Order: sequence, then C-alpha cells, then structure tokens
Amino acid sequence: MTRLLILSVSAGNGHVRAAQALEATARALPDAPEVAHLDAMDFVAPGFRKMYTDWYIKLINEHPGIWEQLHHLSDTTPHSAASQRLRRGIERLSSGALRREVRKRQPDAVICTHFLPAELLKREIDHGHLHCPVWLQVTDYDLHNMWLVPELAGYFAATGEVEFRMRARGLREDRLHVTGIPVMPAFSRPNAEELDRTLCARELGLDPARRVILIVAGGAGVGDLPTLVRRVLTLPGDFQIVAVTGRNAQAKETLDALANEHPQRLLALGFTDKMHKLMAASDLVVTKPGGLTVSECLAIGRPMLLISPIPGQEEHNAGFLMEEGAAWLAYDGIGLEYKVQRLMAEPATLAAMAARSRALGKPHAAQAVLDFVLGATR
Repeated sequence: MTRLLILSVSAGNGHVRAAQALEATARALPDAPEVAHLDAMDFVAPGFRKMYTDWYIKLINEHPGIWEQLHHLSDTTPHSAASQRLRRGIERLSSGALRREVRKRQPDAVICTHFLPAELLKREIDHGHLHCPVWLQVTDYDLHNMWLVPELAGYFAATGEVEFRMRARGLREDRLHVTGIPVMPAFSRPNAEELDRTLCARELGLDPARRVILIVAGGAGVGDLPTLVRRVLTLPGDFQIVAVTGRNAQAKETLDALANEHPQRLLALGFTDKMHKLMAASDLVVTKPGGLTVSECLAIGRPMLLISPIPGQEEHNAGFLMEEGAAWLAYDGIGLEYKVQRLMAEPATLAAMAARSRALGKPHAAQAVLDFVLGATR
C-alpha cells in the first residue's frame, strides 16, 4: 500500500485546511493509500514554533505595515542571499525532530501545503537522507518567492497565472500543474441535494425566502466581528445575517446578546463543521480573502464582499477575485455599509458575481492533486 504523508504548517489556518482536504479526499478513495497528516510545528523547537506561528499572527494583526515590508523584502531577496542562507540554517537547527519523523515513516510520497517543510525535505533529498518525491501545493492566488523550492517532484497552482509565474521564475514547466486549491469533500458536491440553498437554509433555521448574508471575519478598517455585524444590522432591507465567530468565545457571547435584540435577523455561531451548508444557504459571503476561504466560496459559487486583506498574499487574492468579477472589496466600515446595501438592492449584480464565482471554482482540486501524486507512485 502506498504511504502518503501530508505536511502542513499552522501559521494561519489555510495551510492546515488544505492538508486536511487532501487527507479526507485520500481516505475516501476506493484504493485509499495509507495517509498521515502532520503539522510541522508539532516537530520543531518551541521557540521556533512560537516565532513562526504566534509572532506571525501578532505581526499581521497589530503591525500590517511592517508585515507588508517584510513580505515585499522576502519576495525580492534571492535565495542565495546571506539573509536567506541564515534563515534556512535556523530552520534546519530547529527542525531535527521533523526530519527524523519523516525518515521514520518512510513515505512513498510527500505533499507539502507550506514551503517550510518542502524546503527542509529538499535538502534531505539532496543529502541522501530521503528517497521519495516531494510535491508542493501553493495555497494562494499569487506566487511569493518563498514557494520557489527548486527541483521538487511537482507543484500545484491555483490558476493559470500562478503557473505562468512559476515558469517565469524558473521552475520546470513539466512539473507544474494547475489544479486549484484543495477544499474538503463537502465543498466538492455543489449540485448535490445536501447543498441545495433552500434545504440548507431550513436546516439552519433560516428563512429561505429572505436573503442571507454570511459574515465570517472582522478586521482592520471595519472593526471586529461584533462591530461589523452591528453596522450591517443598521442597514435597511429584509435580509438575515449569519455570523461565525469560530473559537472566539468573547465575540460569540457579544453576538448572542445582539441576536436576542434582533430575533429572526441574526444567527450567531461559534466553531462549526457546517461551513459548506452555511455558504450554500447564503447569498453573499463577507470575509477576509484567505486562500482557503475564498476557494471554498468559489467551489460552491458564492459572491464575496472582501474586507481587511492582509498586505501581500491576501491583497493579491482580492485582486484576482475582483478582476474576475467574483467579489467586491470594502476598504473601510463606510464602504462596507455602502456595498452591502447596494448588493442587497441589486439581485442581478449578485447573480452575475455568483456565476463568475462558480465558473472559477475548482471543487475537485484535492482529487486532481492526488491523481498526479498517487499516479506517479504506481
């Protein structure tokens, strides 16, 4: 049986969710491989993990301008530069347990949904410590220098433009594949009865005859999630709001109180495994443009109103979606109010955005990735 190892990095949720999508899809195959998914951050030095995860989240939330400068600097610094060699040296010193774990598992193939483990394993291959192909899944709609790990078995891109950029920046054309970004199997059945808008709305306690706005993020410029929801609740129109707080207990408590003040208008949810049904029941999704969230919206064909993009990768994701006609962008709270109100008043505009979203979606991306990887091991 083929042993497939999937490696992610919990710096944000997107890399982990892409890996989970690949794992779930692989386990459902008729000739399922022996599959394991590891978060690389569980096998690195504690100080390095704190810097790589906590520091990253703190930086993008509290100092986005600094993050923007670092993102640009790292994108334009050659891999041969002294600073890049120092970075790789620190990563190697901090990741001995990860490399030992990979060698112990003796995989037949490895898929990385983050560049860090791919870079580490490429060195293992070069030094004769690992003897299996390593593949890399890019999880945004643009390409950053850090993803350019040379001479891997293959690379998976979200779009033709990302693949074009890979070629332009030196990766081998015969190893590039446009598959989309993997989403969970629940998002890969957009025409199934279980994702019927009316049925999903009723299951969630919503009125399918009224428009539904799904809000899954707050952020700089528009305020935190409860503030954002309050803004939208002040707008005229007969629509319902579903706000998802995830594991933010304080936001959930605030929104529960707000929902009591607005019965039949606001549904507040914490962490949920029904995001596919929430999106299916919605007419508009208000979200940050993270690579995985927007890929899920595209898979189900939902228009988006984007807010608070992280400088760099999320700004580029937003640019792609707006250019293709699947999303609008609200720069601040005032813009949010204006654009929600306008979209609720223009069903034809919403329908056109939904059609573009559906056309861009790649709900079977995970299967496409596995076809390449597992096909190469046979």
